[in-house]
Amino acid sequence: MKNTVYIVISQTGTALSRVLKFITGAKYNHASISLVPDLSKMYSFGRTNPYNPVHGGFVVESPHYGTFKRFSGTKVEVLSVSVSEGQYINLKQMLEAMEKNKKRYHYNYLGLFLAGAKIHYRRANTYYCSEFVKEMLVKNGIRSARALNDIIEPMQFLPFPDANHVYSGKLKDYSNSFEDNGGKS
Repeated sequence: MKNTVYIVISQTGTALSRVLKFITGAKYNHASISLVPDLSKMYSFGRTNPYNPVHGGFVVESPHYGTFKRFSGTKVEVLSVSVSEGQYINLKQMLEAMEKNKKRYHYNYLGLFLAGAKIHYRRANTYYCSEFVKEMLVKNGIRSARALNDIIEPMQFLPFPDANHVYSGKLKDYSNSFEDNGGKS
């Protein structure tokens, strides 16, 4: 059985994402990970309330609700990575455990700020989006820690070895293509 993990790099157009784009010059500045091809459930660290950019933490994202629904013009790059059944099961269990205990996890505001100054800063149970995606890939043996920078930016996932580029465009159009095709794209 083929098991696939999806890495989603996005640009929402929120005030923070526009500031990050201005500072970094990067086309995309948010990263998520998904286990489903229609991206109806993605995991990341970001704003826990689509109307409050200050409070962040572990989030379950979807094109159908939350920040991605509010910012319907969100642009994405979607990559698929084939993984072993064991890697897939371990990642799924890890994500489900984090979702169940999401109050334990916090947004790594200081780490994100220091990353802009090229200083790596980590605390237990705190992440910014790309740091979280990297951790999930590394902890599940999908990518080695040596292959990814300590200070990781979403754009650094795009040249991901062995990944297939699935889509580039608006997230809502990608999501709608699954609904139009009865769940298959």
